[in-house]
Amino acid sequence: MDFTTLTIDFLRTLSNIFGSYGMGIIALTVIIRLAMWPLNVSQQRSMKTMQQLQPKMKAIQDRYKNDPNTMQRKMMEFYKEHNFNPMAGCLPLLIQMPIFILLYSSLMSPQFISMAGHSDFLFIDRLDATLKGNAGVSNDGTFSVASNDKFTVGKKIKFFAGDEELGEIKLKRNDVEVMGKITPGQPIDLRISRDNINGDYSKVKKITSVKAVITDNNTREVENITFKSDSDDMLIAHVPTIAAKTSFHYDVFWLIVIFGVSMFLTQKIMMAANKTTQSDPAQEAMQRTLGTMMPVMLTATFLFIPIPAGVLLYLIASNVIQVGQTLIINKQIDMENEKKKASKIQSVDNSELANSKKVKAKEIKTSEPEEKTVE
Repeated sequence: MDFTTLTIDFLRTLSNIFGSYGMGIIALTVIIRLAMWPLNVSQQRSMKTMQQLQPKMKAIQDRYKNDPNTMQRKMMEFYKEHNFNPMAGCLPLLIQMPIFILLYSSLMSPQFISMAGHSDFLFIDRLDATLKGNAGVSNDGTFSVASNDKFTVGKKIKFFAGDEELGEIKLKRNDVEVMGKITPGQPIDLRISRDNINGDYSKVKKITSVKAVITDNNTREVENITFKSDSDDMLIAHVPTIAAKTSFHYDVFWLIVIFGVSMFLTQKIMMAANKTTQSDPAQEAMQRTLGTMMPVMLTATFLFIPIPAGVLLYLIASNVIQVGQTLIINKQIDMENEKKKASKIQSVDNSELANSKKVKAKEIKTSEPEEKTVE
């Protein structure tokens, strides 16, 4: 199953509903966050439970610090006693990583670039653009190249014998050979060997032309190229080129800045929302440090790793939604805890009332005062 194609098709559907691919990415973020709501509730419960149990956990660690095996056993018994799983809070993060990778590969894929790479949204010029990218234009018949560029064939490929399209034929490998050296500004010859074609031999020998979507792996530029059969049992395409010019995309830079700020604020708000009176000061100090360092480190990483604008848009929208989810979930958990406390107090009061002894009132007899005689 091709998950990249499924993701792109789903994005196309959302963009048709909401009017643009930018809104489609935001809608996809909302759908993912709503689907993960139960896991987020579990994560918040786990974080609150851990903060409440932190003093007792630290006491066990201090008591058995010289006996790691006993400490580990006592901690496991402690977790079991309180029905607490310390790994529950990590599950939403582990699930989000494959989603992030899938969205990244989808927005960087030739399929998306050829279909919606030029889509803009708000101040974003192109959703497939990275911080530093090639200024070449896809589907104009000319590749913007550098001397070491490599090329691959996309999934949309058609084989012809004259005007007749041949079915049930595929390529064994998706790489495209370059004949000779690449000189930017000079035409290049791309070739597909018949040995790379997988199909019935009689059909393969009849192939006179191939129409395919070719991607420059370095610049992500996409062109529709027609290969013609030659006498050397090769299919050749003669393609004009221009020198690739790397440009700095300021819209992507500001997206990276907004992502860093949104992540920093998200960490601060989540820490404040999850803070309890029983928090360990050392643990709290470590969380503050991580809450500051993580946004800085990730933001700095995105300055060097090519992240598409569409993925940054997803991450920013995810941070904003996460803040709202955290506040709502924490409010629900606090209300549940208040109800539990009130119910416990009520049950204790009822128990004490039921076990209390009934005291019977004593009857007090009153006697009339004796009459005094006066002599």
